Amino acid sequence: MALFRALFLALLAGAHAELPGCKIRVTSKALELVKQEGLRFLEQELENITIPDLRGREGHFYYNISEKVYDFLSTFITSGMRFLLNQQICPVLYHSGMVLLNSLLDTVPVRSPVDELVGIDYSLLKDPVASSNLDMDFRGAFFPLAEGNWSLPNRAVEPQLQEEERMVYVAFSEFFFDSAMESYFRAGALQLSLVGDEVPHDLDMLLRASYFGSIVLLSPAVIDSPLKLELRVTAPPRCTIKPSGTTISVTASVTIAMVPPSQPEVQLSSMIMDARLSAKMALRGKALRTQLDLRRFRIYSNQSALESLALIPLQAPLKAMLQIGVMPMLNERTWRGVQIPLPEGINFVREEVTNHAGFLTIGADLHFAKGLREVIEKNRPANARDAQAPSAPPASTAASTAAV
Repeated sequence: MALFRALFLALLAGAHAELPGCKIRVTSKALELVKQEGLRFLEQELENITIPDLRGREGHFYYNISEKVYDFLSTFITSGMRFLLNQQICPVLYHSGMVLLNSLLDTVPVRSPVDELVGIDYSLLKDPVASSNLDMDFRGAFFPLAEGNWSLPNRAVEPQLQEEERMVYVAFSEFFFDSAMESYFRAGALQLSLVGDEVPHDLDMLLRASYFGSIVLLSPAVIDSPLKLELRVTAPPRCTIKPSGTTISVTASVTIAMVPPSQPEVQLSSMIMDARLSAKMALRGKALRTQLDLRRFRIYSNQSALESLALIPLQAPLKAMLQIGVMPMLNERTWRGVQIPLPEGINFVREEVTNHAGFLTIGADLHFAKGLREVIEKNRPANARDAQAPSAPPASTAASTAAV
């Protein structure tokens, strides 16, 4: 009975475990690069140590330790050498390893704004798994800044990482992108309104000709008023990732109206627009960027099939308007990208994107755009930067370090 209960609780816990929207694998190649950079930094720290000359006698042992020359007249370590380690070298190693390197990790974004509307949460869902590689599971979820406690349930396929050839692999599930689009939808960003001269001239003429029968029935004050074209996404767009590519499905309402000055607008027509966009992902620096392209587009009436037939002439000009006027605005935003959780000064280079069923992976190498010392000095607390010498660790810590 106890075994059954334990099994049931384990299954229950697994059923409620949160799936990651983003995974990162740091391979042994990257770990070696970071190790070498860290050792280079520690060497620079040790070069700054000023060691006073130590001379003395302890029993039959004479010692003379200068800043450059170490003249040992015995094969065992005396209390004078322990004193030197405890007072000079151990505090520097402790300070560099425990304080300064932590300032580098503090530059990794965890929960931060992407822009004025949306933020992203890169919280770790569990402890990293270390073997020959370092595997990390992140929440990888966007959220509207006005609703900081809102979260989209993750029901997507869990991304998998199997490769080890490159320094770093990053995997994103469909949930990662769905949460972004739903957050912008909830923030009210997925809508566009064009009025008067903002409507392309050729499209304005075509719309007036298409709805001429309705327009001539309006009062003279309304007939020559500006035209309004409004697009409003009616439901959060959805991402589909397949080995053949990544697509975004969008459904929106399209409203055409006359906007007479100082009078209520007069609606001419309302229709539904279905669009499918292709999406190409890339890593630049440490930002995930997206390039969108309009692939499929159709409009239809939600009133009648007859009205849908009447909308066919508008199909091509509306699609052209989206490609010329709307897609550049979308791509300007998506190409700015969203930051991947990497410390400051480390960038991705030579990336390669691979699509799978329900997720995509990006393999890349790492490049230190800044030296480790430069990043740490930039993020070092002011009081530590102004200090003449690093603070010593607790006595027990220093002693244990010296003993090692």
